[in-house]
Amino acid sequence: MQTITDIGTLIVRTPGTCGGRARIAGTRITVQYIINEIKAGITPEEIVQDKPFLSLAGIFSALAYYYANKALLDAEFVADD
Repeated sequence: MQTITDIGTLIVRTPGTCGGRARIAGTRITVQYIINEIKAGITPEEIVQDKPFLSLAGIFSALAYYYANKALLDAEFVADD
C-alpha cells in the first residue's frame, strides 16, 4: 500500500546547506533554481528528464512554495544576485 506524502515535508531550509535557501528536501536543488528554469521556459517534465533524481511532486512543491511566499523570495533572489 502506498503511503501519503505530507507536502509540507518536500521543501526545507537548513542552515549551512545551499546558504540556508529553500530547497527540495533530500537534494541541493533550490527553489530559486526551479523558478529560474521555469522562467526560462523549461517545463517541470523537462526538469525531471534532466535531473531524474527529482520528482514532479518536488518541483511542483517548489513552485507552490514560491508563489505562497513570492514577495519574500523575490527579495531574497535579488539579494543573492
